[in-house]
Amino acid sequence: MTSGTASGTAALQERRYRILVTGYAISSYGTFLNVVALSLYVYAVTDRALAVGVFMAVRLAAGFVAGLAAAAVLARWAAKGVMFWANVAQAVALLLLVLAPDGFRTGTLFAVSAVVGASGTLFMVTLRSSIPDMVGEERHTWANSLMVSGRSMAMVAGFASSGVVVSLLGYTAAFLVDMATFLVCALTVLLLPMPMGPARGNERGNEETDSQGKAVEDVEDVEDVEDGPGSQEEEGADGPGLRPDGRRRVPAALVALGAVPVLGLMVALRGIDALGSSSHNAALPVYSTELDADNPAVFVSVFWCVWALGNVLVQQVLQRYTKRTGRSVGALGFGLGTIAMSGTFILAFAGLPWAATVLVALLAGAADGLTEVSYTSHLQTLPSPLRTHAFGLSATVENLGFGVGMIVVAAALDVFTPLSVVGVAHGAAIVLALVYVARVLRGQGEAQVEESQEVEEPQEGEEAQEAVPGSEARDGKQGDQGEGESGAGPARGGHRDGAEVSGG
Repeated sequence: MTSGTASGTAALQERRYRILVTGYAISSYGTFLNVVALSLYVYAVTDRALAVGVFMAVRLAAGFVAGLAAAAVLARWAAKGVMFWANVAQAVALLLLVLAPDGFRTGTLFAVSAVVGASGTLFMVTLRSSIPDMVGEERHTWANSLMVSGRSMAMVAGFASSGVVVSLLGYTAAFLVDMATFLVCALTVLLLPMPMGPARGNERGNEETDSQGKAVEDVEDVEDVEDGPGSQEEEGADGPGLRPDGRRRVPAALVALGAVPVLGLMVALRGIDALGSSSHNAALPVYSTELDADNPAVFVSVFWCVWALGNVLVQQVLQRYTKRTGRSVGALGFGLGTIAMSGTFILAFAGLPWAATVLVALLAGAADGLTEVSYTSHLQTLPSPLRTHAFGLSATVENLGFGVGMIVVAAALDVFTPLSVVGVAHGAAIVLALVYVARVLRGQGEAQVEESQEVEEPQEGEEAQEAVPGSEARDGKQGDQGEGESGAGPARGGHRDGAEVSGG
């Protein structure tokens, strides 16, 4: 009966999550349609290319700020409410743009840019950090793969149809379509069996302190935060930045960075990868125009369609691999995937024959999908309070990398070839990824040595136990040690792929 109930609950969770992913894919279509339609509309209204750049900069800056604020927002409000209102806010902003008088359209455009950038980041941080709670810890890799597949297909549909929608139906129709997609996503969020109102424990400061205190106690890498002798002027008096129990108040983002092995290096690599992404996004139109000045959209469209196909195909492989083995690709998969992705994007600008370029685009999409799932799954192994901080920090770093990259790359493309610009940007990602992979492999080697040593000690204890059978005191002592002091327990384990978190 219990097994049947658990199976029914899991099936319900999966069905609700599939509905949410459908809504997310529909809103992603609106997002990518938005990118093209709004950029064209900015240029049509202002007649200045600089305004288009400023528009994108405002959007990225709003996303940057939202990433920093995401943890504080989610400490006060439930994930369901944040995701719902993030979609509603984007829909309302687009409606205001449609209704804005001619004299207010420029200002409204930049307000829409800020709302879309901030709301989109908040939604993604909330969704990614909440997936383990929606589907269960053991299903998060499958859930991430399904999410990435939906977004990839939506991206192709959004980019492919944007020109048709704008040309045939006009900007107003495009904005109304965008608005409808966000409302559909908001409705699917309402179906989630989660609380809608303020988060439990409205006192954010207390909640953050408690979660940090628990994380500090559980996570080996940041456990030495207690003050030494003489750090407080009077016993029992809390100094600046001290908890009542004498511990320092560790910023949650720093705790998150210390909670998972090489997480800081991983987030840095994600930021450099975002810079690389800005390079190929900016260079593709230039390179496509050089290939065929009469039809520059052909190469870009074909490339992104094949890229998305590779992304979707690798998700199917990952889902089957996870279902068959019960394992995720882990931290190492993220590093190797980043190397493969950056390498294939460089090859895409090398002037290869069409057949080879199509294969390169397919491999680039597959590698991109692998890195997305492995990275998201890795961060989701954090305990729930730190998970939000990690995803918020990651979103901030990604927006920063992409925003800085767009500025630097745009200037570099006026002087250098697309191949050289993309080669430098993605080459930097490859170098850092090699350092990251070496660090992960070293960590796995050290973990294997520790595990082998930990296995030998109980074996000696077992031999001693056999020599003195019937010793109840010895049995009890060994049982206590197996859970509290042995390195085999969860507080010391979690080194299978470098992703598991003690206490999580």
